[in-house]
Amino acid sequence: QVQLVESGGGLVQAGGSLRLSCAASGRTFSSYAMGWFRQAPGKEREFVAAISKSGGANTYYADSVKGRFTISRDNANNSMYLQMNSLKPEDTAVYYCAADLRGYGDYASRFRKDYDYWGQGTQVTVSS
Repeated sequence: QVQLVESGGGLVQAGGSLRLSCAASGRTFSSYAMGWFRQAPGKEREFVAAISKSGGANTYYADSVKGRFTISRDNANNSMYLQMNSLKPEDTAVYYCAADLRGYGDYASRFRKDYDYWGQGTQVTVSS
């Protein structure tokens, strides 16, 4: 079992920044990949970013956030982060962190179906 808790959401003006955090507990944090997804009202939940279990250079981004968002993790503190810069109104959504426990090598998936555990979500609202 893995428990995930997101924090750091809020209301920000376009062009601003926010840093989301995801605190994990349960299984050894460094043994699984992690990802961020988001869901806007009336839309499907979509991939945002993912990071392999070791982190480092093994990070992956949706084209819509590449160059603006940065995913990272701190395995010593069982935490993952999403630094969001140059925010746009279209980034408004509930953001979810998720854990992929499959342990296949040192990579991370873009696909919702590969993630086993999800947090409750944190709301990010970007005003124009």
